[in-house]
Amino acid sequence: MDVKTGFFYLFSVVLLFAAFRVITARNPVHAVLYLMLAFSQAAAVWLLLKVEFLAIVLVLVYLGAVMVLFLFVVMMLDINMDTLRQGFWKHFPLAATVGALIALEMAAVLMGGFRMADEPKVALDAAGQVAPVSNAKALGQLLYTEYLYPIQVAAAILLVGMIAAIALTLRQRKDSKAINPAIQVRVRAADRVTLVKLAATQAPVEEATAPAAGEEKKA
Repeated sequence: MDVKTGFFYLFSVVLLFAAFRVITARNPVHAVLYLMLAFSQAAAVWLLLKVEFLAIVLVLVYLGAVMVLFLFVVMMLDINMDTLRQGFWKHFPLAATVGALIALEMAAVLMGGFRMADEPKVALDAAGQVAPVSNAKALGQLLYTEYLYPIQVAAAILLVGMIAAIALTLRQRKDSKAINPAIQVRVRAADRVTLVKLAATQAPVEEATAPAAGEEKKA
């Protein structure tokens, strides 16, 4: 067994363990962390299979955005685990049936093997030799040559949607009490606190002196 095969089995074992812990972990935060571990191992397996574009997309999109969002949402929500566990055994037969059906379908596909209808296309250099082209480079050349106009149209639609979302979010409300940060930065202590000297309205009350000890005895 070579090094590549050893890494494949290592990543696969960790991936299966993380996927199993996703559905068995009692803490939702731990489940999300195990899901992030599973995605990272899947990206490593794709790198071994020379599908680096999918591996990069998986890391950037899911690990960098979606999973972080899930983690923040789960940590901010007050999830009652007792409520989630209610009705588990009631729906267990249907879930077990669906899981067994999916397992049988995956076993049938794996046992039958994958058959390619056509030979994979390879790039040729000027001499007619097979040129080593990476998956990401080939995909980029295809997208920005044959599919350039659809990509430009999709980018324009996404830009319009992004601008519309920002405009709807930043519209000023009448009942808002927000303060302009620029005004807060330029504020000075003299603008906030003013010391005013007021004249006294009443004369000070003189304290009554205590009678002398001799006068008390005469009385």
